[in-house]
Amino acid sequence: MVLLRILFLCFLTILNFSQPCQIPDDFVAASSPGHIMIGGLFAVHNKIIHSEKYYRRPEIQTCEGFEISMFLQTLAMIHSIEMINNSSLLPGVKLGYEIYDTCTEVTVAIAATLRFLSKFNCSQNIVEFQCNYSNYTPRVKAVIGASYSEITMAVSRMLNLQLIPQVSYASTAEILSDKVRFPSSFRTVPSDFYQTKAMAHLIQKSGWNWIGIITTDDDYGRLALGTFGAQASANNLCIAFREILPAFLSDSTIEVRINQTLEKIMEERHVNVIVVFLRQFHVFNLFNKAIERNINKVWIASDTWSAAVKISTIPNVKRVGKVVGFAFKGGNMSSFHDFIQNLHLMPNENNKLLSEYIMLLSSCSHVKDNDLNYCIANYSQENWDYRMVESNFSLRNSFLLHNAEPGHVHSVQLAVSALAYAIRDQCRDRNCQNPAAFQPWELLEALQNVKFTDGDSEFQFDSQGDINTGYDVLLWKEINGHMTIINMAEYDSEKDVFIFKDSETEKEFSNLKQIQSKCSKECSPGQMKKTTQSQHTCCYECVSCPENHYSNQTDMDHCFLCNNKTHWAPVNSTMCFEKQVEYLSWNDWFAILLLTLSALGIVCTFAVGIIFTRNLNTPVVKSSGGLIICYLILLCHFFSFLSTSFFVGEPQDFKCKARQTLFGVSFALCISCILTKSLKILLAFSFDPRLQKCLKRLYKPVLIIVICTGVQIIICTMWLIFAEPFVEENFSIPQVIILECDEGSIMAFGTMLGYIAILAFICFISAFKGRKLPANYNEAKFITFGMLIYFIAWIIFIPIYATTFGKYLPAVEIIVILISNYGILCCTFFPKCYIILYKQETNTKSAFLKTLYMYSSQSASSLNVSHISLDSRPSEVPLPNHNFCLKSSVTLEQRKSSQSQMAGYIQSARKRTAKNTTGTLPRKRMSSI
Repeated sequence: MVLLRILFLCFLTILNFSQPCQIPDDFVAASSPGHIMIGGLFAVHNKIIHSEKYYRRPEIQTCEGFEISMFLQTLAMIHSIEMINNSSLLPGVKLGYEIYDTCTEVTVAIAATLRFLSKFNCSQNIVEFQCNYSNYTPRVKAVIGASYSEITMAVSRMLNLQLIPQVSYASTAEILSDKVRFPSSFRTVPSDFYQTKAMAHLIQKSGWNWIGIITTDDDYGRLALGTFGAQASANNLCIAFREILPAFLSDSTIEVRINQTLEKIMEERHVNVIVVFLRQFHVFNLFNKAIERNINKVWIASDTWSAAVKISTIPNVKRVGKVVGFAFKGGNMSSFHDFIQNLHLMPNENNKLLSEYIMLLSSCSHVKDNDLNYCIANYSQENWDYRMVESNFSLRNSFLLHNAEPGHVHSVQLAVSALAYAIRDQCRDRNCQNPAAFQPWELLEALQNVKFTDGDSEFQFDSQGDINTGYDVLLWKEINGHMTIINMAEYDSEKDVFIFKDSETEKEFSNLKQIQSKCSKECSPGQMKKTTQSQHTCCYECVSCPENHYSNQTDMDHCFLCNNKTHWAPVNSTMCFEKQVEYLSWNDWFAILLLTLSALGIVCTFAVGIIFTRNLNTPVVKSSGGLIICYLILLCHFFSFLSTSFFVGEPQDFKCKARQTLFGVSFALCISCILTKSLKILLAFSFDPRLQKCLKRLYKPVLIIVICTGVQIIICTMWLIFAEPFVEENFSIPQVIILECDEGSIMAFGTMLGYIAILAFICFISAFKGRKLPANYNEAKFITFGMLIYFIAWIIFIPIYATTFGKYLPAVEIIVILISNYGILCCTFFPKCYIILYKQETNTKSAFLKTLYMYSSQSASSLNVSHISLDSRPSEVPLPNHNFCLKSSVTLEQRKSSQSQMAGYIQSARKRTAKNTTGTLPRKRMSSI
């Protein structure tokens, strides 16, 4: 930037000390004198005639390609200045103008800018070099223009030297909002930031995401491409291709590049939407060739050409597809239309553009209005026809009105109005009939703060020197065989919303949504996008949402995760479902079956208790350890069966604590009682005097039961205090929430069960030693079977419990409890009940004594007993089993009879034993029988 200024100052220095040249009058396109001069820059021609391949002399070239829309913009400036001169806004002060045609070339625009920078009221066009231009009076006070951003930027850098205000009516490059680089630049249109944002919003709202973009190879095109690319990324849009055309028609490669661009469009078959940041003459050529190739797309038009009648009237233009464009908002055009109607009254001596139009109109008089635009733009000056000027000029005013673009005309009017109101503020205390009354740089502050009106609307420049009026969204629609540009909606840039005119235009927009422009097929709800190896995020595959994930919209980037604690979702789901709360309920068929078995066990327990109570004095009942022990065991079975009900139903803290404690204590008490009976067997039938003596000292039934059960009570109490069971929600199954009891401490749970297993093992060993007792009263054998059933059940339970989950986990423990209870209940009491009910002949004292003496004689024979003294200790006899405890009153005669029978049995046994075998029979006091 500094280097550019130094070179420019050197150029001005050389210019100042060189012999000045007089710029030809033909260089000025239109002019009018006034106290305050305003410059104008308009690209009325679209290219320069190149007589040779390269320039050989530094001279202004001839222009061609007359643009009607640009010509109308110069007329809008002239009309606005005349309106102000005829109003009371600037009393006594007349605004003048000098309008130059830039020919769409930067070099031509710079030449015109040098004219603006030249010293005012000088006979020669001289740009003086000064270190301070505060008191320098240039030829103009301000400049309106230029049309294209690249030209505006080049002109602005030159005008910055003297801080001459520049108000553009069409340049939209976002960089012009930078007041550091362009401090004297203003514009009456929004920047491309808002236009590209609106475009991206429209594309995203229409459901498109795979698009192409065509721009020009200049500052405007590159900046628009960068700005739109950022907006596209923000709206998840992908640009399939970027085609860049030469900025000027004078470029010899433009035809080749247009053909290459069309080939690219045809190659990308999935791209049906193309954003076009081109000038009107680019689009004109592009569409003509697209019609030849039958290319049908949706074209998003920038403000440069969206309302161009020259393009909309191309023959068969409907074949290119739909055109949706963004245009500057228009204003009241009535006065401008009146001005056009009376254009033939306007003198054209100082308006060479008007004269050229008249010539071209005369030369194309034979052409219809639809083709007149094309004729004028392509007619060579060498073929002008001067003969029919006057007779045909006034006949085509409707053609001008039809080609007037309201948005651009209104922007020019706003630019002139802004300068007029700023000049008014400067002229309040000054005599502005004197051109040196104020300097151009003094207008900058006035422009920054000015508020001016146009019709009923009030406008003001923002801090960046822009006026954000929003946009009109245009739709090219065929009506009665002619392409018509209708206003479909308004875009509010502040709220970023589209406001449709009516239901009909909103329906037109809905029809656009039917067109597909996507790289990949749309993913339906329940699916998500999976990006492929392509660099574009819009190219993807659709995959189903995994379990516990969902998507409820189309083209979701990812699936949403359900709340694992309360909801779930199957594969390919569009919503989450609330999890069902499950537990082993009372109405579950399996729970009913288990509870029925528990109830049956309780009934059996009561039935055994009734049978034992009614046969209280029979030997079988007395041999079971006494009624208290029997009732205690039966009561333990009752509580064990009852504990299974705590495993069914909705888990609660009380249930979780009570079920294991109730089962653990009751079952430990049951095993403790059976243990006392097992120890009594060893005591009664042990033939080892030392073991018998030891057992007599240790055998304290009540103490054993209390100690064994007390240890289990302590274990359960410590468990409840330090790691109590509690209700837990199990989320391991996707579709349900399982309410279950967490045992609190697996170690405590294992300790409780392990302690019962230890008691059962001791009981098993004790009972196993007495398994060969008399068959009719052999309780040790059944205790052994009961303990085996218990061990088998709980050994199987451990792996099953560890690997089972779900609502049927409590059922596993219920089954084991039932097996253990039924095993012990059946083995302990059912054989005795069978004897009581169906073997009553064996349930008598005589049968009992007979069995007793037969077993004693067999035992003595097996031990080779050589001598036994019944008379010395007549009260000691062996018992038939380990709990055979008959406590009844026996008469002396009955005792002697029994003793005599026993003696007979023993004598028979002696005969079968070896003589050298010695030993003594264990004896029991008869008083205990």
